[in-house]
Amino acid sequence: MAYVSRLKTEYKERIVSALKEEFGYNNIMEVPKLQKIVVSRGIGAAVADKKLIDHAVEELTTITGQRAVPTMSKKDVAAFKLRKGMPIGAKVTLRGERMYEFLDRLITSALPRVRDFQGIRATGFDGRGNYSLGVTEQIIFPEINIDKINRINGMDITFVTSAQTDKEAKSLLTELGLPFKKN
Repeated sequence: MAYVSRLKTEYKERIVSALKEEFGYNNIMEVPKLQKIVVSRGIGAAVADKKLIDHAVEELTTITGQRAVPTMSKKDVAAFKLRKGMPIGAKVTLRGERMYEFLDRLITSALPRVRDFQGIRATGFDGRGNYSLGVTEQIIFPEINIDKINRINGMDITFVTSAQTDKEAKSLLTELGLPFKKN
């Protein structure tokens, strides 16, 4: 039998029925679900030092368990000495089992390691049911060895859901376990 993550099982068994009851969906296919998680990191100093991109790709690969890809600039910006096609960041798109595993590790082990953690802000919604969250240090992830990093960088984590509104998306993410701040 194939491995199924804890959060995916919980979503199917408990969260679908809870959201169906809360929003009055007629069909379980209407219930919003988490489609993908995108973990990205921009590295402005990579214009001068190309090895920073390799470190970022390696760290994101270690954190997520899936190979990261470098992101390239889309246009020239003379003020930043940036040319079109130069690597300026790294990203990973997680779907399926790896997505649920990463979310589980983020909620249970990484976020509690943030200094003075009071919960995540509920203002990161985009109006279409997607949520973005910024992490200031990559060392909150237990997979990262503090002795091997060359500089502390943050990253952006975007949760893409099938929800139509921010309220539905917030309910879904709260049910999945994201610790939002209480107003």
